[in-house]
Amino acid sequence: MKYKICVSGAAETEPCTKNALELAKELGKEIVRQNGVLVTGATTGTPYWAAIGAKEEGGLSIGISPAVSEKEHIKSYQLPIDYFDLIIYTGFNYSGRNLLLTRASDAVIFVCGRMGTLNEFTIAFEDKKPMGVLEGTGGLADKARGLVKEMHRGPGKIVYDKDPRRLVQKVIQLVEQESQ
Repeated sequence: MKYKICVSGAAETEPCTKNALELAKELGKEIVRQNGVLVTGATTGTPYWAAIGAKEEGGLSIGISPAVSEKEHIKSYQLPIDYFDLIIYTGFNYSGRNLLLTRASDAVIFVCGRMGTLNEFTIAFEDKKPMGVLEGTGGLADKARGLVKEMHRGPGKIVYDKDPRRLVQKVIQLVEQESQ
């Protein structure tokens, strides 16, 4: 059984560290190496680089789009279609897409991140979804520990690491614990 691992992160990468895109690409490769399927929001930035990594490793990459069609995905949202084996067009804009994206995945890993990533983070947290945070990539990823602590809602099902390989291993362990 392959696990569906979502990579969520900044589509606009200005707040990310200089190595965040390469780390996202390595994360996509690791998901495939560890028998996973990559799921993203079919967007640019760190999720896109994870899709590049997954495809370079010969894996399956699924995008869940906010658009209603390929035409809208490309022309209105200006989002990519390459590096995806399948794109599901939701027609639910970003907020609806984010809900479907996190719920369709077995776990969610966060790389860098801005407001949309925070939305996906809170959905996954509230749904008690297994989560991973790739620290050292900037944005939300480097603030997540503090935010979780400050919110006084418990630690959630979150693992943290700076190494993509170890992080994917930890996330898969969480998923397997959930399925027992």
